[in-house]
Amino acid sequence: MLSPALALADNWDFTELWLDPTASPPYVLILLCGEQENCSIYDPAKNYQVVFTGSSYQAAKLWLLEDEYERVEGQLKAEKVA
Repeated sequence: MLSPALALADNWDFTELWLDPTASPPYVLILLCGEQENCSIYDPAKNYQVVFTGSSYQAAKLWLLEDEYERVEGQLKAEKVA
């Protein structure tokens, strides 16, 4: 059975980009959330390793804000990509 984070990579509802604007160039993380509100944060600089998994968007958002990441405006919905 796949872990929730790996299953989410193929079955997501929306994604957001978050960045650390103090880094040069800015450090980017990818937030993916599924329909069940489970969310994971992936680090592209570390071969898309999962750095956080939470049971809600709010938990993932708080984790990112705690480290002073800022959300890039907008969300990309899965239905817009398909």
